[in-house]
Amino acid sequence: MVLDYIIIAAYLAGILGVGYWGMKRSKSKSDYLVAGRRLGGFMYSGAMSAIVLGGASTVGGIGLGWQYGLSGAWLVTCIGLGILVLSAFLAKRIVKLKVTTVTEMLDLRYGGSNGLISGIVMFLYTLMLTVTSTLAYATIFHVLFGISNVWGVVIGGSIVAVYSIMGGMWSITMTDVVQFVIKTVGMFFMLLPIALMTASDEAGGWSGIRERLGDSFFSPWSIGGMTIITYVIVYTLGLLIGQDIWQRVVTARTPRVAKWGGLASGAYCLLYALAGALIGMAARVLFPELDNRDDAFGLMAQEMLPPGVRGIVLAAALSAMMSTASGALIASATVFTTDLMPAVRRVLGIRPKQAKIEDGHVSGDSLVSYRVTIFILAGVTMFISTLVSDVVAALTIAYDILVGGLLVAIVGGLFWKRGTRAGALASMLVGTITVVISMFVWGILANEPIYFSLLASLVTYIVVSLCTKPVAPQVLDEWTHRLSLDDRTAVNDVVYTDEQR
Repeated sequence: MVLDYIIIAAYLAGILGVGYWGMKRSKSKSDYLVAGRRLGGFMYSGAMSAIVLGGASTVGGIGLGWQYGLSGAWLVTCIGLGILVLSAFLAKRIVKLKVTTVTEMLDLRYGGSNGLISGIVMFLYTLMLTVTSTLAYATIFHVLFGISNVWGVVIGGSIVAVYSIMGGMWSITMTDVVQFVIKTVGMFFMLLPIALMTASDEAGGWSGIRERLGDSFFSPWSIGGMTIITYVIVYTLGLLIGQDIWQRVVTARTPRVAKWGGLASGAYCLLYALAGALIGMAARVLFPELDNRDDAFGLMAQEMLPPGVRGIVLAAALSAMMSTASGALIASATVFTTDLMPAVRRVLGIRPKQAKIEDGHVSGDSLVSYRVTIFILAGVTMFISTLVSDVVAALTIAYDILVGGLLVAIVGGLFWKRGTRAGALASMLVGTITVVISMFVWGILANEPIYFSLLASLVTYIVVSLCTKPVAPQVLDEWTHRLSLDDRTAVNDVVYTDEQR
């Protein structure tokens, strides 16, 4: 294990070094929050893949493969489908709008301020996503070094916090690209072939594997039709509107990069889903008796891989988890500083400082405030991570409220011109209340909350929008103007929010 420790230590030190390099490129708010909106195809695609494929996709995906076989790939497949749909139909619009947060898009589309409800929901979602990823890599530290989960949270959380604070989105993007490469090598070129060859030798070939596992493990539907539908609704639709995902989209250099780089990332996710299911099936052949299906990844790494290779694979797992944690952390900080704090200032009657525009950058907002926010939220995340026991339930609550409360208002605003601010606010409020009440009635992990909240939100949005005055022409004119820009103009135009002006 000494060689593995050296590799893990070198990886962690390298990540901090790459984060410092990214800090040198963060010269403005735009650099810090959205990497200057100038990522090319490879960096964009790699960073997008890194943030969406975290601990749930790696450890959880392999665990589902161990329990269900090929159909265990559905969770990660639905994540990939979400990226494909987002990239094909929404990404170019998001880039052209030149917004930083989902709430800014709602304000731009409907007029007025819509940040309180959407900001609270999005903040809780991104914060809980950070917590779940923190817990995931704490587990890896526990397996590696035998330390408690609390110390694993502190060590891993501190590393993520340091490189996130240093350079913001540039540091996170640089580290994510490195993590994407490590994850690809570790999962596809090391763990997958070794797992399949070892399982084949143990079972006497592929036919022996099929005989041991049974036909259900080779069916794409054995996980259950309702489970698949729920995955599609929660994860595919959730990825269309998550702040952590939108903040990645707007880092693209052009709308074309956002579309085609995103499609490449979605295709990569589908391959990752299949790889995880196959590794899980191999683990079922080698370790048929497990108390917890999520132990399959750790056992495969510890027992089946030689020293050195094991270190790279474990580094790949850490890469998957840390990239999701850092992306969610800066998304949470962005929502807090851009959406929630301005709403609090308005309530208290505090006027924001005037920002100066120099060389196309907003210089009035010091990056110190964003770094302090990330530092505080990193501490909050680590504290919550030492207390939370049922992470899956907490993440389910976050995703259900996100999709049930915000999906209709966001997608409706992007595609239906008759949608109004009153309709959007009413749909967000009704959808959120419905999902919370439904959770109390049917349970947190039930399917009914997301179905009823989406239906209630949709009906409310349509009815209230049709019964209220259309959005003011000048608001729609600005919205239409941005969407009508060609790719070159959309890149060169610098757009500032009211607070930035």
